[in-house]
Amino acid sequence: MAVPRGTRVTPTATHWGNYDVETRDGRIVALRPAAGDLDPSPIGPGMPAALDDAVRLRAPMVRKSWLEHGPAPAGGLRGREAFVELGWEEAIELVGRELRRVKAGFGNEAIYGGSYGWGSAGRFHHAQSQLHRFLAMHGGYTRSVNSYSFAALEVLLPHVIGGQSTSIFERMPLWEEVTEHGELVLAFGGLALKNTQVNHGGVGRHGVREEQRAAMEAGVKFINISPLRDDAADFLRARWIAPRPNTDVALMLGMAHTLLEEDRHDRDFLQRCCAGWDVFRRYLTGEADGTIRDATWAAAITGVDAPTIEELARLVARHRSVISVSWSLQRAHHGEQPYWAAIALAAMSGSMGRPGGGFAAGYGTEDSIGRRRQRWSIAALSQPANPVSTFIPVARVADMLLSPGGEIDYDGRRVRYPDVRLVYWCGGNPFHHHQDLHRLVRAWQRPETVIVHDSWWTPIARFADIVLPVATALERDDFAAAPSDLWISAMHKAIEPPEGVPTDFEIFAAVSERLGFRKEFTDGRDADEWIRHLYEGTRERFGDREVVIPDFDEFWKRGRVELPNRPVSPDGSFAALRADPDSNPLSTPSGRIELFSETIDGFAYDDCPGHPAWLEPAEWLGAPLADRLPLHLISNQPRTRLHSQYDNGGASRASKIASREPVAIHPEDAGERGISDGDVVRVFNERGACLAGAVLSEGVRRGVVQMATGAWFDPMAAGSAGSLERHGNPNVLTMDTGTSRLAQGCSALTALVQVEKARERDLSPVESFVPPLVDRRRLE
Repeated sequence: MAVPRGTRVTPTATHWGNYDVETRDGRIVALRPAAGDLDPSPIGPGMPAALDDAVRLRAPMVRKSWLEHGPAPAGGLRGREAFVELGWEEAIELVGRELRRVKAGFGNEAIYGGSYGWGSAGRFHHAQSQLHRFLAMHGGYTRSVNSYSFAALEVLLPHVIGGQSTSIFERMPLWEEVTEHGELVLAFGGLALKNTQVNHGGVGRHGVREEQRAAMEAGVKFINISPLRDDAADFLRARWIAPRPNTDVALMLGMAHTLLEEDRHDRDFLQRCCAGWDVFRRYLTGEADGTIRDATWAAAITGVDAPTIEELARLVARHRSVISVSWSLQRAHHGEQPYWAAIALAAMSGSMGRPGGGFAAGYGTEDSIGRRRQRWSIAALSQPANPVSTFIPVARVADMLLSPGGEIDYDGRRVRYPDVRLVYWCGGNPFHHHQDLHRLVRAWQRPETVIVHDSWWTPIARFADIVLPVATALERDDFAAAPSDLWISAMHKAIEPPEGVPTDFEIFAAVSERLGFRKEFTDGRDADEWIRHLYEGTRERFGDREVVIPDFDEFWKRGRVELPNRPVSPDGSFAALRADPDSNPLSTPSGRIELFSETIDGFAYDDCPGHPAWLEPAEWLGAPLADRLPLHLISNQPRTRLHSQYDNGGASRASKIASREPVAIHPEDAGERGISDGDVVRVFNERGACLAGAVLSEGVRRGVVQMATGAWFDPMAAGSAGSLERHGNPNVLTMDTGTSRLAQGCSALTALVQVEKARERDLSPVESFVPPLVDRRRLE
């Protein structure tokens, strides 16, 4: 495409792809996908609309009563009160003074270092890394562990298959192996392509669509086991089986029982390569407790008929199969169990440890998963040791704030909640990814001070006391290089930020100067020197592996460098285990796949026993609660933004219905409620209510509604827990309960709701993209 005269073109990179940025007269006019990306994300072209919109932050802001009366629990005012605009000198002084006060009076444990890591694909301007480096140098902070995406996987799998928490991503079959050797992919939770538009740290060239298509064209059959038909692409011609949500484990157990009863299970692999097979066998047959987990038993739970469950088991036994489990299945009550049950089913199937078969966790979640095993060593901003050992599981932040001094179980230990007085947050939005947001609103009133860096008036900024504006990724230099991607991509500054708006690094450098450690924080480098330093450090690491990339100046001129995709054999491979388990043990206590874990059994958790098990979730369509709340809410990842990033961008705003997030509902469920396509509806349960725009779809199982996460939280009475949310944020409805005492992950997908046509009095305008009241008289 020809570039108009006077237009400057610069490269940039995001978590959702590489783009060429066209700039004219100091304004970005377009983002175009980089050459060679045949499946680009729509998020990038929508970014320019957000850069100078009404909610862009341009000056430091402080909540009015916090400024007038000093730090204290907010008593409901946080999130609903006007702000006062300050100059930078005063704002930086306030931040430094607060950090000194809390450290001196309560210790560094009283500082919670939030942020969630997706703020930028850049290696240097990575908000979480900047914040954690700064707080560690200030004496430490309470941290979080694990992720909302797959906490149950992270904690469970080291017990079951050994290795690091995410090493399964390097051990599962690649798509090219499935294409060459596989015959069947049984996809629990689906393989949604919309999720693969992103990759943490960047995507040089999207490729999952073509990988999946190649497998289908090679004759691989796909079965999509999900309440949502479009969790598998149309071109896969996947068979759709739609169990009740949160019942996948029962379906797996019914299949496993069929394999056992019909003597189709892989006796050799189970006896040589697994520990605890006999315990699991006794659970399946009912010898352990009198309940036989056969297909008939599973049918009553799942809503999938027994002959279909038996047929699935026989298909798995006859064909080289992959038992694939999406990340979404673990974001539910007892979310550890789908992974463990799937591993057991794969071990019984005959395909585990054979080319193109076995167990997979995360197909259809990020671009890199299933595409490559090699992980490059990329230099990152160095992190000093955190002097504070206190931590919480990431999804337990509201518990921590509400219950200082309280204790919970977590992976065999007791975790104590600290008494947090100050929350510091950069590059994330807990009012998107946390559950039961009205509960979080209550919890968020308790700290004495909340400090936030952001580029817009996002929900986390509105619920802060001190808000510091920062430049966006299009307004600063950096480079992107994901360890799991094949590209190193320059991120050239395309335009200047609003006048006076700095980067996170510049803010932390200024605050650290007041606190006496600027030299240590900056290491004597400015941002440009840090970017060059990290790139050259990466180049040196590649040299150790005989991979040559250009020096920084040449790279910066080129804009992008492609790395070789070298085939590697995974550590702890199941193929090696199958070949000789004594010579190739896993790093589990037994050296085998642990279908029964003595370690987990020894924890004596009633919500996570020592073997895969069906445990009834707190809310599901088979519970008595379904008589009053008869629809199961699926709150999955959006198509038009990354989490809540760029909800104010063009792509996301164009996807709204009556300015609200769409909610998909089956036509028969809609008809029973008098709901038509495009109506504004009220989705509610005992935790809260939100408005959304109805989309009637036969691709949603009856009894299920689907609404993506990420709409900016917009309660009618901001700061008042329980008020109607107007924009369509499903996390006002979700349950803030740990997956189990083992992993304490989030249980977002365990939620029953009701839907009705919205009443006229509820249809107030959405104000997510309207800035809060700001008092500028103080500057005058």
